Amino acid sequence: MLFGFAERGERDIFRLLITVSGIGPGIARTMLSSIEPALIIRALANGDVATIQRIKGIGAKTAQRAILDLRDKVLKLNADDYILSGHSNTNRDEALSALEVLGFNKKLAERVVEKIVKEQPEATVETIIKLALKNL
Repeated sequence: MLFGFAERGERDIFRLLITVSGIGPGIARTMLSSIEPALIIRALANGDVATIQRIKGIGAKTAQRAILDLRDKVLKLNADDYILSGHSNTNRDEALSALEVLGFNKKLAERVVEKIVKEQPEATVETIIKLALKNL
């Protein structure tokens, strides 16, 4: 299979993730599209099972295994190097698209969604939409 990435950092993290038993390419891609790479690195380094477990397809055992297998490897990485400069947040984009389909003004929706993403960078698409609907 062929996989493409917006940034080299995404590819590096993807390669690390697929080395964990129970995490295949599909789940690794889901992880990268659900949470920013820097947050994945921080969660793995800090042993934050809850953050990893929030990702669809990741249970408690898989999250613990990922932390156990990758903690030493990600501690060598600097999470700030994996913040995607100029790369848009996929959850933000999907939420904006949904709000536009619902008929909301694009500029107004963008302002509201940006505020939500700044306050809650790990928010899911559903959470962003719910909060945006309350503010629109």
